[in-house]
Amino acid sequence: MHVSDRLKQERHRLSLSQEELARLCGVSKRAQASYESGERSPRAEYLEAAAGAGVDVHFVLTGQVLSGQVSAGSASTGAASSGDSRAAVETPEGVREAGIHYLSGDRASSGADLHPNGTLPVPMYDIEAAAGAGRIFDAERIEATFYLPAALFEADGVDPAQVVGVTARGDSMGDTIRDREQVLVNRAQRTPDGVFLLRMDDELRLKRVQRVAGGAWILISDNPAYERELIKPDDLASVEIIGQCWRKVGRVF
Repeated sequence: MHVSDRLKQERHRLSLSQEELARLCGVSKRAQASYESGERSPRAEYLEAAAGAGVDVHFVLTGQVLSGQVSAGSASTGAASSGDSRAAVETPEGVREAGIHYLSGDRASSGADLHPNGTLPVPMYDIEAAAGAGRIFDAERIEATFYLPAALFEADGVDPAQVVGVTARGDSMGDTIRDREQVLVNRAQRTPDGVFLLRMDDELRLKRVQRVAGGAWILISDNPAYERELIKPDDLASVEIIGQCWRKVGRVF
């Protein structure tokens, strides 16, 4: 397998189109295509930008995966491990994805400090542990940390300090958000419509929120086995929108 093949494999792992990766790396789509066909070799500036976008440049150049990492095509979002692993991040509609690094245990951290490799941390919480009275997101409850390319936040205009991750429980959202799938929530966006993390009676729930005439909300489960819930205007005070589901972490096949 050549450099061009491994570069294409990495792009597929990140679920990015040639145009999307080219934009993140500051080149044209034609240049990206020429790198993947072997017609041209990528320059150092491109590789540096590609690393910031989540590409495993060491794997692309050498075909080897550094210790503690998972090779392209084999990462998943399973239980936290002692080393780094990578998965894919996509919008709840499954439109876009991007590579991340994953840390757990004592290596997990909070905050939004830019790392030397061009990534930013996102704290991950267990949605059940975060439910209940008091503060929902607390540094003591962080179970892991994701590291996403800084370019991803910039492209979507998202403040990294406002993003937290939660692990979904149950099947009420169907294929949109599966059981035990990890969801990144933008706490700066709290205005329906869309898929949101809600707090209702000390319980955290992931639902699609739709505004209707008269000021009421409809809470929708994408799994048709669950009925819709109507929240009347007088009852809106009992529902707190924590933030909008920005992206989710799914398996990479």
